[in-house]
Amino acid sequence: MTELKRIMHVEDDPSIQAVAKVALEVVGGFTVETCSGGEEALKNFHSFQPQLILLDVMMPGMDGPSTLKKMQADFDLSTIPVVFMTAKVQANEIESYKALGAADVVVKPFDPMTLSDQIREIWQKLQGPES
Repeated sequence: MTELKRIMHVEDDPSIQAVAKVALEVVGGFTVETCSGGEEALKNFHSFQPQLILLDVMMPGMDGPSTLKKMQADFDLSTIPVVFMTAKVQANEIESYKALGAADVVVKPFDPMTLSDQIREIWQKLQGPES
């Protein structure tokens, strides 16, 4: 199984950016590229080469679903799971995110001490059984 190392986190709220960065880098040992919005994520995609994208749903300008659609059009995401982060987690909302191509959904507010484990579990589930 490929080890997850590089996560692109797209989030407009600076306080959530900071907490997630500490949660993922310090607690989880990942390398995190923080982007303040969809445009920045699109611009930094090639230079960072994320293995997983953690994408806020509600952002000003280009929201999460719009960012995902643009990424799908511009880049090959076949091996790069996109995980939405949102407080909107009714069953029908989660289904709509997955219908857009999201691999999973992380609920906000998230627990900084378990966020890395949540992301690892999603990654491992998507990688399938060890061959």
